Amino acid sequence: MQTTDDLQKLLNILPSEIQQVLEQHSECDRLVEVVLDLGRRPEARFPHQAEYLSEQVVTRAQIQDCIDRVGDFGGDNRAGIEQTLHRISAIRNRSGEIVGLTCRVGRAIFGTIAMIRDLVETGQSILMLGRPGVGKTTALREIARVLADDLNKRVVIIDSSNEIAGDGDIPHPAIGRARRMQVARPELQHQVMIEAVENHMPEVIVIDEIGTELEALAARTIAERGVQLVGTAHGNQIENLIKNPTLSDLVGGIQSVTLGDEEARRRGSQKSVLERKAPPTFDIAVEMLERQRWVVHETVADTVDALLRGRQPSPQVRTINDEGQVTITREVPSLSPVRRPNAPAANDSFSKTSSQSTGQLLPFPQNLSRSRSLAEVDRELPPTEALELSGHQPLRLYLYGTGRQQLEQVISMLNLPVVLVEGLAEAEAILALRSHLRKHANLRHLAQAHDIPIYAIKSNTTPQITRTLRQVLGMPGLEAIAEPDFDLAADRNDEGDEMDALEEARLAVEQIVLPKGQPVELLPRAAHIRKMQHELVEHYQLQSSSFGSEPHRRLRIYPA
Repeated sequence: MQTTDDLQKLLNILPSEIQQVLEQHSECDRLVEVVLDLGRRPEARFPHQAEYLSEQVVTRAQIQDCIDRVGDFGGDNRAGIEQTLHRISAIRNRSGEIVGLTCRVGRAIFGTIAMIRDLVETGQSILMLGRPGVGKTTALREIARVLADDLNKRVVIIDSSNEIAGDGDIPHPAIGRARRMQVARPELQHQVMIEAVENHMPEVIVIDEIGTELEALAARTIAERGVQLVGTAHGNQIENLIKNPTLSDLVGGIQSVTLGDEEARRRGSQKSVLERKAPPTFDIAVEMLERQRWVVHETVADTVDALLRGRQPSPQVRTINDEGQVTITREVPSLSPVRRPNAPAANDSFSKTSSQSTGQLLPFPQNLSRSRSLAEVDRELPPTEALELSGHQPLRLYLYGTGRQQLEQVISMLNLPVVLVEGLAEAEAILALRSHLRKHANLRHLAQAHDIPIYAIKSNTTPQITRTLRQVLGMPGLEAIAEPDFDLAADRNDEGDEMDALEEARLAVEQIVLPKGQPVELLPRAAHIRKMQHELVEHYQLQSSSFGSEPHRRLRIYPA
């Protein structure tokens, strides 16, 4: 990465004694900001430490001398230095006099967006989130340059505080061919955003610090006109935006929906739940946790839906090393429940382990339909081969819907190396009754997320249990368990499943959508079954749409 900072221009506005100390400082090239407060010692801040620069306190004359060397302070109490990216922020007393200055070093760092360059080139709108100082504005500046210079797009930057393109009428070279529109007062930023689209025909709009409801509304208006948006917002994570009524429109907006009895039972939730109101303004969200570690939510709509339903999303985690090599991994959801906004904690279904735990829960509930914090998904596990047991350790088996007493008798009679455990977090395999397993997709979803195989038995009989346990343990002389009777995926596609799906759609329309005028979301289904559901909904002169990714794709029915 290449860095340019014009640091000497910032040092030149400081009092001479402070300037000399900084110029001789070994960490000068890593300086973040200089703080001058009236009656206090001057302080220099570096990425991981802060230190005083003098034993003498700052005087009013020194502060005034600094003010005289910089530009005028705007309505946001910020000023800059001509042709640089440095920012000087003022603290005023009750009389309006400046009694403190924060002199922030602005750096143009080329190559900062290597982690997400592939996303920038897709043309989708991107929202950057992160704490102050993590590099959001620096990333925006580089994104604007790449889009304008490398991809030859018409880029307009809405620069409310001259942070992106620097102070003065001539923008800093770091933004390349991108154009910059300055904002006279911070409260007018939303007007300048709309003006940019109407007057200058941009293909991309770059916005820093979307912080008001009017700015969020303007961003949605721009996105609906087909313009790519790249912006930052206040908040470290998407959850912060969901809880922020001012900015929630950026992720689609949140509304309260009352579910029917059947739908509430199916979801295992209260009848009054929160749902996403509209498509998000931004397609992609990037949480900048650290300068070299970003979390990428490739589909904001899916992430928001998952969080509102109490599910943990599974975003990408992108890191970059000093050589510029980018590593992409996938964050696996933990077993710990996500707290739904305005929803009670699921204490009736779960109890946490000790503080050393990594989020796994013990014991796992026997009645999953009561769980208010797990997603109901429709993913089938493939047939599993016999497990390889390490050394002579017994197999730790978790039961779901099967007879414990019969199982203990079989284990004792055959002297099998199996130990029954009370919690899913301790298990190496799951033994479940097939009829129970089909009704509750929760268990299959968690099992797949944590790579725990599930073995299904057709009935609670000794022969069935014996055959299954021997196959799990790889004991020879027995026929395989994965015969057609036990193939759950095939069983879901039979005629009975189609009838169940159509009946589910009919009840949803007649009991909820038509009489109550509320949208309803159905269970995940195969593509050909969803098509049948769409056709059924059309007979009622209603609209429906499929959303989500396979195998979780499902139907949503809308009121007229």
